[in-house]
Amino acid sequence: MKKVLVLAAVSETATGAGLLVAPALVGQLLFGVELNGIAVTVARVTGIALIALGVACWPGTPLVGMLTYGAGVALYLSWVGLAGGMTGILLWPAVILHVILTALLIRISWTATN
Repeated sequence: MKKVLVLAAVSETATGAGLLVAPALVGQLLFGVELNGIAVTVARVTGIALIALGVACWPGTPLVGMLTYGAGVALYLSWVGLAGGMTGILLWPAVILHVILTALLIRISWTATN
């Protein structure tokens, strides 16, 4: 079972990295349609989630997976808001929430190791 879990984690992490780096290409390869517009942003957030899932399953823990997701989404959404100009009413509250959750997860992680 462990080998299958590792294979699944590596596969999901690779797919997530592809979505993060080249969402239009992955969309074309998976769905036969090139992603554009808001679909690229959503695909990249999905890529971050898949990377975090892979990290949580192997070699990390659920805590490390959630920390990866929270920090990744906070950074990416901040970048989208500052550089991309896409700012809906819930963008900055979502960024702040992910920053707070990431800080809490870091605190839990430090407490658990000390």
